[in-house]
Amino acid sequence: MISTGSSSEVNRTVCTSIPLFRQVLRVSWLWYTLFGRKGTSYFVWAVMIGGSSLNINSWETTMMILLWVLVGGLLLGKLAEKLHIPDVVAFLILGIIMGPSILHWISVPLMSQVNQFILEFGAMLILFDGGRGIQFSVLRQVWLSIVLLATLGVFITVAVVAGAAHWAFGMPWILGLLTASVVASTDPATLIPVFKQVPVLKKLQVTAEAESAFNDAVGSILVMVLLAAGSGKTRVSMLNLASSFAQSAGMGLVCGGVIGLLGLYLVSYKGWGVFHEFGSLIMLAVALGSFQLAENLHGSGFMAAFVAGLVVGNGNTFHFPLAEHTQANIRHFFNAITLLMRMLIFEFLGSQVNFSLIAQYIWMGLGLTLVLMLIARPATVLVSTWLDKRAQWRWRELLLLFWVRETGVIPAVLTGVVAATGISGASQLAAVTFLTIFMTIGVQATSTRMVARKLGVLEGQGLAVEDV
Repeated sequence: MISTGSSSEVNRTVCTSIPLFRQVLRVSWLWYTLFGRKGTSYFVWAVMIGGSSLNINSWETTMMILLWVLVGGLLLGKLAEKLHIPDVVAFLILGIIMGPSILHWISVPLMSQVNQFILEFGAMLILFDGGRGIQFSVLRQVWLSIVLLATLGVFITVAVVAGAAHWAFGMPWILGLLTASVVASTDPATLIPVFKQVPVLKKLQVTAEAESAFNDAVGSILVMVLLAAGSGKTRVSMLNLASSFAQSAGMGLVCGGVIGLLGLYLVSYKGWGVFHEFGSLIMLAVALGSFQLAENLHGSGFMAAFVAGLVVGNGNTFHFPLAEHTQANIRHFFNAITLLMRMLIFEFLGSQVNFSLIAQYIWMGLGLTLVLMLIARPATVLVSTWLDKRAQWRWRELLLLFWVRETGVIPAVLTGVVAATGISGASQLAAVTFLTIFMTIGVQATSTRMVARKLGVLEGQGLAVEDV
């Protein structure tokens, strides 16, 4: 139905259309430079059907936002492929351009239910898919390093960053510890896609991806315990942290393992196999079921999804192999759905960047991000891997682990959780978190291929035994 508005509404529309038209001209020129005449015609057509600002307040605008995300994401993803940079970087930049800070075409509030759903659902699917690609034979070599990085490593990161926040920038201890805990976990939604596009040695890939799956639980638990301590509801103690982690990790492992085995039994030709032609949908149900069951039992849903994927990807080990066509269907399905989730997650994250807030705390944010990247991360890797003699880490491998510690989805979710409590200093925490996300993804994810090539740790480069 088409309705006519009042004259004031028409005047307001005309006024807002003039700067929008100028923005369209600028971006159209950029698009013409990148994609030529045909690409520009598609872009202008998309602008004309898109309108000016879209907020998620109706099904119509939600569908239009999805259209923007898909069209823009596919075009920018293709450009990222040509430039040999991870697509998540392109999606993040596109979100910034389309968000309220620049063009104001889409607006998805951080605390909205749609945003929270996309972040958690997308991260869960990406973790499940990442787990499917890891083989037990490689995991056995580095399991101790992974456990240490995901537990001891998180505490080292929090101690270093919180100390810098307090002594260098005058943050109260509780706010400094909260900020450090929020940014301490690495991001599977970034790391897993990056390593799909930058094939490094399996040992490195498995370590970084598994660490990102497990340390989310530790970081989340720390944030919740600190919030409770800040409100006076509980006291921070190693016993509280240890028991919370044991429950969260234990439930995640059990739920992921049980639901993963059930999924294999339903799909494998050596199990019941009655749903083998619906393997993709069964695996989607396995990812969802493991996540939800673990969350209901106060466990880590993300860890459960990763473990379920790990079980499914190693079906031969459990004597439940999958037929070749079933594996191909599952692979194609998850390639498509995780691509869509990456577009949604990072374009939404980009659209939520508040540049005025970041500018207010720019030096604090830059300082703490550099401390995180250049001091806390190397210290974490050195201590954790030094304790694992069996893995026989070489310096070239460790240097890459120094560099791959992107921050993303889970810190963004935790920022929303902290902001919802109304705690004093939440704006500082949000500014630091989003600057950390932007810098680690924009700098580290973009340069991973170059760094890996320089270090000689790309798959197929053949790191020599004598190399250190």
